Amino acid sequence: MRPIVQISLDLTDIREALETAHLAIRAGVDWLEAGTPLILAEGLHGVRALRAEFPQVPIVADLKTMDGGYLEAEMMAKAGATHVVVMAQAHAETIKCVVQAGRDFGCQVMGDNMIYPDLVAGAKRLEDLGCDFVIHHIGYDERRGIAAAGGRMPSPLDQLREVVQAVRVPVQAVGGLSLEQAIACPSYGAPLVVLGAPLTIDADSFKTAEGDLESSLRMICQAIHAQDVPQSTR
Repeated sequence: MRPIVQISLDLTDIREALETAHLAIRAGVDWLEAGTPLILAEGLHGVRALRAEFPQVPIVADLKTMDGGYLEAEMMAKAGATHVVVMAQAHAETIKCVVQAGRDFGCQVMGDNMIYPDLVAGAKRLEDLGCDFVIHHIGYDERRGIAAAGGRMPSPLDQLREVVQAVRVPVQAVGGLSLEQAIACPSYGAPLVVLGAPLTIDADSFKTAEGDLESSLRMICQAIHAQDVPQSTR
């Protein structure tokens, strides 16, 4: 598949999220993500507002579902989400329920391997249970806590090639990527590139980053879209 650029709207105000989304779409972003902070702040209303404003754009609802999988996926799909997120740490039945709801309501499922004891095994588990995509994810608190303690901040690029080789579904790397690292993701075989904190969203205030964000996003989108994604050897 060709590279896809997704912006994570990790904001807490729907008006700001819509403004940032318009800016992102003008710059060439392909998918919009209702980030977890936006879902906590605005819930289904936030997803409905994004769908009303962008009727043809794929919308990811970053639910991070751990239980009640069918209902959560059903509600978000009916609100306009085209993709929902379930965690590898969830019970197998929860993942299966999200996958079934996705089939029933025309929504694809992204499985997130964050904090799974073995991230590669977590990715494979998600694929085996029916997820359409894998999110290879190093969490916000984990990264910041390790860095604050003086350790090396972990990166999703550390095991990205291993995750890509372990599964057949498309992979997305998430977690504190620099601009150069985000642009490099397709060269690892991961065609879904997500732009969030700290590139487009201030990681401390959860506000849209300052500066000429639209020009920066346009440059990033052009660099990512110009790439070919290596075929998996698996």
